[in-house]
Amino acid sequence: METVQSVALAAGLAWGSGLRLYAVLFVAGLLSRFGYLDLPVALQVLEHPWVLGASGAMLVVEFLADKIPIVDSFWDAAHSFIRIPAGAVLAAAALGAHDPVIAVVAAILGGTLAAGTLAAKAGSRALINTSPEPFSNVAASFGEEAALAAGLYAAFAHPLLFLTLLLLFLVLLAWLLPQLWHGVRLLAQRLRGVPDS
Repeated sequence: METVQSVALAAGLAWGSGLRLYAVLFVAGLLSRFGYLDLPVALQVLEHPWVLGASGAMLVVEFLADKIPIVDSFWDAAHSFIRIPAGAVLAAAALGAHDPVIAVVAAILGGTLAAGTLAAKAGSRALINTSPEPFSNVAASFGEEAALAAGLYAAFAHPLLFLTLLLLFLVLLAWLLPQLWHGVRLLAQRLRGVPDS
């Protein structure tokens, strides 16, 4: 069961990084600091007061940026260079004590999972931003935060449930990403004045 918990922790941190990296860092560090979560040695740095302060401050900035239409898309684009490597590092650190080969595999899969989650989030938010009213954007943002909270809780407390839900998410993601890509491509064509093909 310890292996399942480690895999769920690695996958949960990587998946969550694609949605809200700073929330993942802050929540994991805070829960570990207060003894509610047993992090591997390589991740215990997350509970250091300086790391908690930095991740908490960035969490507030990200929370606000994610509620503003268009700003959220620029934020996601800029953070694609941060969230994907962070997902890889977090997954590797969660499993790295077992074996260096497993750490490398975890980094590859963790980065891929973070990238897929970020692509789904950024693509859907880009399409939502075409709506003239701001309420759908704010609702989507709060929905993502609720999904993150539920997902992290499941990963930390119910690893088998989380891994099952993650498998369903990956199936949905395989279907969703091509649809989002098509929608974003059509949006880009419209913005450039190219007729739909």
